[in-house]
Amino acid sequence: MDYLLRISAAIDCLNQFIARWLKWVVLIVVVISAGNAISRKFLHISSNAWLEVQWYLFGAIFLLAGGYALLKNEHVRVDILYLSLSERKQAMIEIFGVLFYLLPASLVILYYSWPFFYVSFASGEMSSNSGGLIRWPAKLLIPVGFTLLILASISHLIKCVGFLMGKCDIPTRPVDSKTAEEALAEEIAARAEQDLNKKVNNG
Repeated sequence: MDYLLRISAAIDCLNQFIARWLKWVVLIVVVISAGNAISRKFLHISSNAWLEVQWYLFGAIFLLAGGYALLKNEHVRVDILYLSLSERKQAMIEIFGVLFYLLPASLVILYYSWPFFYVSFASGEMSSNSGGLIRWPAKLLIPVGFTLLILASISHLIKCVGFLMGKCDIPTRPVDSKTAEEALAEEIAARAEQDLNKKVNNG
């Protein structure tokens, strides 16, 4: 089990590494999107190539961050009853969900996405838009993204089994006591209170 947990840690490191680079991709998308909007509005210049770069990078963010979202428990989970269960039962539900839903669905998509990419690559498929880009890099993101998600689900599965064996913490236990939404809400409330205090002091 210790060997499997080391494999899990390596997979997690891979997804964290990719997520760190995707932060820069988000910035690049914002800059390109703003540039496209400004050039169309004020310069009356439009480029399909730059629009498609924007779409491709957005697809990269969405697809390549799936494994990281699973690692950080930021994926959508219907947890009305889930949170009321013990951690052992939660781990069992996680194992069932990975084995019978997440892994099979991801493997099916991976199986069909590789030929989808390869046909585009072999034919040198181009965008149907005037001045558009080649299509295969965008299609390559699908199998790569789902490969990362499959690896993340295997890592998640290992940690759930490890928890049941007493080898590690349950992977769904938050590292911080607050969720991202709670932290954001507290930050907004703190800033609103600061603004109110400034107005009171200035008044």
